[in-house]
Amino acid sequence: MRVLVTGATGFLGRSVCRILRRDHEVIALGSHDADLTRQDALRSFDDTPVERIYHLAAWTQPGDFAKLHKGEQFLANQQIDLTVLTWWMRRQPQAKLVSIGTSAAYAPDEEPREENYLKGAPVDDLYFYAMAKRFLFMGQLALQQQFGMKHLTAVPSALYGPGYAVLTKRMNFVLDIAWKVLKHKHAGTPIVLWGDGTQVREAVYVDDFVAAMLAIDERVENEIVNIGAGGGHTIAEFASAICEIAGVDPSAIQYDVSRHVGARSKLLDNDKLDALLPDRSFTPLREGLAMIVRDLEPIVIGGK
Repeated sequence: MRVLVTGATGFLGRSVCRILRRDHEVIALGSHDADLTRQDALRSFDDTPVERIYHLAAWTQPGDFAKLHKGEQFLANQQIDLTVLTWWMRRQPQAKLVSIGTSAAYAPDEEPREENYLKGAPVDDLYFYAMAKRFLFMGQLALQQQFGMKHLTAVPSALYGPGYAVLTKRMNFVLDIAWKVLKHKHAGTPIVLWGDGTQVREAVYVDDFVAAMLAIDERVENEIVNIGAGGGHTIAEFASAICEIAGVDPSAIQYDVSRHVGARSKLLDNDKLDALLPDRSFTPLREGLAMIVRDLEPIVIGGK
């Protein structure tokens, strides 16, 4: 089938396009191909029917980006999503829209289960980014209820994999830890991690997330589904594992409790995923972390 992918040049988008191209015709759009903050960005594809729209595009970065760019980020993501939703409704109503949600949409006092995605207030630092993602989901619901259009929202935990740092020029927590450990190993710089190390996080290897999302896409519609790792680890545990893989003494790690740490625990409820894909197999964390270390080490050595 023919599919259209927004955000195709990003970390997740490249993995989605690579896997989709095994069986499908892919129209891959990055920000240079279509500026989705413009309402007419997809006009050249008005008469190109597609069966799926994989909407991955969003203006965001890890860390405290959402805290520092609340207004800009809210407006940009609203504009991006309205462009896609409007084009979907007017020009591609036969297509199923598959979008990416965010774990930040879950209120800290609610269980991170799909039925709670729109309940309560998201954490303050990520409030406006989370609300923009909620509005995207609400737009899908509204169009489904009025026009019978089909959609799916996949909510990931943190994604990691080779190439992330080069493609995004930024770090999520997995890459940040690995980068600092390797900089210490090859340049002697201190390993300083934000928080006290007890924050709990989960991470899914990017190709595993994509495979799960595409498998779910074949099974359900008009749903929201969490795709988490099925368990979490403290930042200290992630850091110690990376140190052991890289051949660095974990006692070199320092913690800065004055810096932004986000939620104390970010673990998605996987009950729906378990029911939909009971036989799925995800890359073991230590194996995935070893790939990250191998991917980053030559970059760190070259730039030390």
